[in-house]
Amino acid sequence: MRITNSSKADIDVLFEIYDLASAYKLKVGNKGWKGFEVTQVEKEIQEGRHYTIWEGMDIACTFVLTYDDEVIWHKRGKDRAVYIHRIATNPQYRGGAYVKKILAWVKQLAIFQKLDFIRLDTHSGNEKLNRYYEECGFEFKGISHIVWEKGMPEHYKEGSFSLFEIVISDS
Repeated sequence: MRITNSSKADIDVLFEIYDLASAYKLKVGNKGWKGFEVTQVEKEIQEGRHYTIWEGMDIACTFVLTYDDEVIWHKRGKDRAVYIHRIATNPQYRGGAYVKKILAWVKQLAIFQKLDFIRLDTHSGNEKLNRYYEECGFEFKGISHIVWEKGMPEHYKEGSFSLFEIVISDS
């Protein structure tokens, strides 16, 4: 396994994985992603925030990092934190504990950058996913409600998100 910055050459495969992951989320839960704009992903790649996990020559998983998230975390969204977004696993690699692998990698990054928290969110109501995040070491921090505005991703129209956090200590 290796983690690299995503590249524009990866975009077609990334969108295939997003589509498959969204369909799976709808199958096992009650909410899913409603698609992403290519320009959004290109911008994340250009900013060096979009990552790909490789198993040999295959893209096994992908995720995005941000360093603020006031839309979902409101006032806490300006804390010294790294936010993991849009984890999507290639179905061939589902069950490979990629959230735990991402978390181990992001934790080292957060310690190096002297951040206080690692955070992520998911649509409210997916109890199986919520339990998995807790098994990975995240603490449930409540539900966030947002009001969708033009320009936000379409799945933000769902309005409520479960919040998860890990406090970083370098000791």
